[in-house]
Amino acid sequence: MNDNSCMLRLHDGRSLAYMENGPPGGYPILLFHGTPGSRIWFAGEDETALSLGCRLIAFDRPGYGRSDPKPGRTVLDWADDIIEAAALLGFDEYSVLGVSGGGAYAAACAYKAPPGLRAAAMAASVAPFRSGRPPASMVKANRLAFILSRYAPWLVKWSLNAQIKLMDEQPEKFKHLLKTGNKHLSEWDRAHLQTEEQLEGTLRHLREAYRQGPHEGISEPVLLSRHWGFELSGLKVPVWVFHGAEDRMAPCAEMLEAAKQIPDCRVTIVPGAGHFLTEDTKTWRAILAALRP
Repeated sequence: MNDNSCMLRLHDGRSLAYMENGPPGGYPILLFHGTPGSRIWFAGEDETALSLGCRLIAFDRPGYGRSDPKPGRTVLDWADDIIEAAALLGFDEYSVLGVSGGGAYAAACAYKAPPGLRAAAMAASVAPFRSGRPPASMVKANRLAFILSRYAPWLVKWSLNAQIKLMDEQPEKFKHLLKTGNKHLSEWDRAHLQTEEQLEGTLRHLREAYRQGPHEGISEPVLLSRHWGFELSGLKVPVWVFHGAEDRMAPCAEMLEAAKQIPDCRVTIVPGAGHFLTEDTKTWRAILAALRP
């Protein structure tokens, strides 16, 4: 993969990495990856973005990919980074989209509501945990990741380092495990981890997420399990919620309940869909169309 990443220098000296897709003069939609994740989430040419005139800018959050870490960061800190990034990129108007763990960061931007932010979308998003613990309806593997990150970070570090080593030294074995070791996922999600292209893309995406090591893969689940620093009732721009009815990683019922708190919220539930919602062309088109003027 040709790495056409770009870098922004923020006022505190940190570098923020991003990649672009779609027409250069198109309407800016800023993309926030999941947990873990990286900017290469949408690295290839996106025909949907081209046809809709959407300029996609995918960022690495601090400590992921090529973005410098920010020790002790909060969810709301990301909104400040994006406000600065949008100014540096010269965007007078833009929208944001957060997927999975990135949904919290899209909500943070909607809470801060800088003048140029037109709308936000939360797709397959995690909802705030009511008690600081993941809901019982969340698939066991995800619940364990949240709980162990908080109470046994040393164990998660060991596991992630082993995963990184496997990706580096035995990539074919890693892809085989992706394809066969996903019984906990919905049928929809398993279907998106079958072809060589899908598996290779997932491998690249995850390996880039851990370019700087496993730290963010341990600390971000802890961050997301705590209070986000704001209430959803305080979101100040229109918010679109897109969720798969069969999502087991970020349970649909939890997000539906959370969406009731958002003042200006439009909810789309995709029947039969799982967590990898943006991999569906029809749903992806609907998300981008909702976010552009």
